[in-house]
Amino acid sequence: MRVCHLTSAHPRYDIRIFVKECATLARAGHDVTLIVADGQGEEIRDGVRIHDVGPKTGGRLSRMTGTVERIYRAALALRPEVAHFHDPELIPAALKLHRAGIKVVYDVHEDVPRQVLAKHWIPGAARPLVSKGVEVLEHYAARRFDAIVAATPVIRRRFAALGARAIDVCNYPILEELVRNTPWEARRNEVCYLGGISRTRGIAPIVAALPSTATRLNLAGLWSEPELKAELQQQPGWARVNDLGVLDRAGVAEVLAASKIGLVTLLPTPSYVESLPIKLFEYMAAGLPVIASDFPLWRDIVDGAGCGLLVDPADPAAIATAITALLSNDERARAMGEAGKAAVLARYSWAAEGDKLVALYRELAGGRA
Repeated sequence: MRVCHLTSAHPRYDIRIFVKECATLARAGHDVTLIVADGQGEEIRDGVRIHDVGPKTGGRLSRMTGTVERIYRAALALRPEVAHFHDPELIPAALKLHRAGIKVVYDVHEDVPRQVLAKHWIPGAARPLVSKGVEVLEHYAARRFDAIVAATPVIRRRFAALGARAIDVCNYPILEELVRNTPWEARRNEVCYLGGISRTRGIAPIVAALPSTATRLNLAGLWSEPELKAELQQQPGWARVNDLGVLDRAGVAEVLAASKIGLVTLLPTPSYVESLPIKLFEYMAAGLPVIASDFPLWRDIVDGAGCGLLVDPADPAAIATAITALLSNDERARAMGEAGKAAVLARYSWAAEGDKLVALYRELAGGRA
């Protein structure tokens, strides 16, 4: 079956979940193309053709209009049997593809209406109205799309309550990429944060915590707010930051193998509190103890596995205390890292989630592979 995955917001180095899903479908025998807008040209990766419609230009409005139109036209020209999209601004384009006779799958990573309430670039007074408008559009579209792939059971239940066909496919790691037998003694006395970097993802309290520790931060990812980076570079804690930029999967694995603690201290926005962040499971897979936000869902995972410490993510002193507690007790940190790896191997790997996705596509194809 010919399949197109569409993303307007993410460059290919920031789309490991999309490539992972696409590669899983390609291995199952589907003809898969990933359509992006990053200006890096055509490529084949893991059996998936990456089709580039050209770089995004202008600001967010331009991305939501011109870039979306180019992605829509590219998908329509390829005439896939299924269009699988990942960004909410693509909903209008996906509805047009649906009207053109193409089956549509909406891949929902977060609770978008609640996420809008924390968007810094939307004026505060307008956020409730924008949030409600997004919710109305999302609900209208979900009832018409052929399936919803939700990143968490909570999101799946929200769409299932609307009568939509919804499954949850959790973004757990591919173990072969990250599980290594790195000797604990070979790791440096450093902590790491990997992934998207923004104010709501808690980078400011992390940097503020560093002067009260005896460690350095290995920081890798894409900044969504350049002005925030300039602000933090003026803080005392920045002297303890190894600013690694954007890394490929091999680079991510190297950082994980060299560090002793993984940080996932996202702030308590409505969309993050009930999320399952991939970085949490990547840290665990790599044998790192974690320092995580004390959210109920995350508490169940971290305390359940005995793989780390929970903190108030907005409190630099609490983050610093947790870092010091783990780095000053190697045996405890090592044991937590091993417990996290065991939990991932037993419960949080991509293999079973990928099987759910393949089964959905088998249904969409009418029982064909």
